[in-house]
Amino acid sequence: MKILITGGAGFMGSNMIHYLLKNYNDIEVINFDFLTYAGNLENLSDIQNDPRYTFVKGNIADEKSVDDVVSKDIDLIINYAAETHVDRSILEPRTFIDTNIYGVYTLLEAVKKHNVPRMIQISTDEVYGAVMEGESDEKSQFEPRSPYSASKAAGDHLCHSYHVTFGVPVIVTHSVNFYGPYQFPEKLIPLFTCNLMDRKKVPVYGDGMQIREWIFTEDHCRAIDLIAQKGNVGETYNIGTGYRVPNLDVTRKLLEMTGCDNSHIEYVKDRVGHDRRYALNSQKLRMELGWEPKTSFEEGLSKTVEWYKTNQSWVNRCRSGEYVNYYDKQYIKR
Repeated sequence: MKILITGGAGFMGSNMIHYLLKNYNDIEVINFDFLTYAGNLENLSDIQNDPRYTFVKGNIADEKSVDDVVSKDIDLIINYAAETHVDRSILEPRTFIDTNIYGVYTLLEAVKKHNVPRMIQISTDEVYGAVMEGESDEKSQFEPRSPYSASKAAGDHLCHSYHVTFGVPVIVTHSVNFYGPYQFPEKLIPLFTCNLMDRKKVPVYGDGMQIREWIFTEDHCRAIDLIAQKGNVGETYNIGTGYRVPNLDVTRKLLEMTGCDNSHIEYVKDRVGHDRRYALNSQKLRMELGWEPKTSFEEGLSKTVEWYKTNQSWVNRCRSGEYVNYYDKQYIKR
């Protein structure tokens, strides 16, 4: 089986590649990544010589590059390629439009042209907007409130329209917040962990009581694997754990795990349009496909903090920008 992972050098894409190569022998994985600031091939340095793995540099918004790689008898596409950081979307929306909308369109066109049997679109709970009470299920109305979530919602609508209109075999997934190894240190858990390891302050937006739901990376990989094998094309599946907690509580757990106290918290002005609460109903995935999360938040958070503690050289290269030369050193000269 030949699997194309777009955005495979990023946090979730690289975790999925590790998961697939660890659990399956009879597969070939192609990593298609443009290597933007969050794409780091060092995440995959341990498997770069595995004969089952190939890296191709390319942008999902570039039609020719996508057509070339999808024409290679691909059996499954998992689209992790995306701009995901809300703060960056507020400062520079155009990049999010290009990748999260036009890039999805380009992939769908290639799937249609080359008759790829299945495509999985990785999306977010943020498309549903703030959910002050109850939970969002797969039929809930989209109410995105940032350029990031709006661009992801548009990409999801494109997937649905291509299935209905052209019969493209695509499945959309909406997930809660990921966390785990290899996450670029800009999101809450890796940023705060890295800051606290250096005894720096951590910026908490507003009162810190924004509620988020969390999933450990390996549990998300298991969900995507199951959906790829048994999910129904044209459907949407929410991926959630039910573990919802205010950001301030996560911050306090990280303070405890890194040996810091509340003096390291710096309350800052809240983000524009900051959604107060997300909550996903994932019963469809659980009841129809039998998925359940295996890693508790405390266990996953402990594993994550320990990974960053033991990989501080990786963190330093990310923060300095040194990792951007990894591609040149490892691939250009081959």
